[in-house]
Amino acid sequence: MNLRIPTIDDVYQASEIIYQHISPAPLIRSYPLERELGLPGSRRVWLKDYGFTPVRSFKLLGALNWMANNLEAAGDSPIAAHSSGNFACGIAFACNRYNKQVIIVMPEDAPSIKFDTVHALGGETLTYDRAEDHRTGVRDKMTQALVDEQGALRASPYDDPFVIAGNGVGGLEIANVLNSEGRGLSQLFCQVSGGGLMAGHCLPIEHLFPTAEIIGVEPSQAADFKQSLAAGERVRLDKPTSICDGLLSYDVGLHNWPILSRAVSRSIDIPDSETREAMKWLYDQHGLRTEPSGAIATAALLAGNAKLEGEGDIVVVISGRNVDAVSYTHLTLPTK
Repeated sequence: MNLRIPTIDDVYQASEIIYQHISPAPLIRSYPLERELGLPGSRRVWLKDYGFTPVRSFKLLGALNWMANNLEAAGDSPIAAHSSGNFACGIAFACNRYNKQVIIVMPEDAPSIKFDTVHALGGETLTYDRAEDHRTGVRDKMTQALVDEQGALRASPYDDPFVIAGNGVGGLEIANVLNSEGRGLSQLFCQVSGGGLMAGHCLPIEHLFPTAEIIGVEPSQAADFKQSLAAGERVRLDKPTSICDGLLSYDVGLHNWPILSRAVSRSIDIPDSETREAMKWLYDQHGLRTEPSGAIATAALLAGNAKLEGEGDIVVVISGRNVDAVSYTHLTLPTK
């Protein structure tokens, strides 16, 4: 199979598209994390918070770039995709901007805020049983049926060069802010599941901060990427499980793996209990109500076992904040 692996040039081209629609998500200095980690005054910690996008996650970046580059291929056909929820919101926003119909296959237990956002943007949803998908493959079957029966054009939530390049615009924003303040970068902590977010961020970071260490973070019971790094090839999990509903891909995407395998040095697996603590910590210290997937990279730092060698700054990705108040309270209550 001939894969078109995106490059830094693709990221720059994607930025021209994305900034026609949205403004950059902020890079927020975390004084509390600097204190928590006991860093010297010369080093800073920054939170890249994609919760400030119009759909409260990074997925909007890749979705906008994919849609803009597939208008001719789509023609008058609807767009089809599967998503745990955040890409659903992103592609619904993109289709709304480009006046396209979109139908998204989502797990029936996805947070209601994600369904509400998709529907408010004019998207349609079909649901499936996530608990049985590893056995039935119903998610992919339903999505493909939209292609076969309605002539839809299928969008991948992570395994696509346009999606990767669009996500990379967020990494470019990180690099631009740090460079504008004359800062260096030692470590980037980023969530990894299908790999679209991290692969995208790798492209500008390895280009503009070639000595920085890029570190993946994933749930302990869904750590296929950590296993893949150890094996030197993509490893597929039969049934990943976690409260991080956005990090339950079975394996890393084909387009993502060549970038991740060359650019990412290691991956840290985090138990759900520490992700819950990080969610609470981000609210107590920054007033940010994050979804579990959004908080897990922060959990890697708060756990106290991350190696933080170097003299440059540290950037931590908050990938999304799509969680309603009731679910958030349930997730952050002390467990017995």
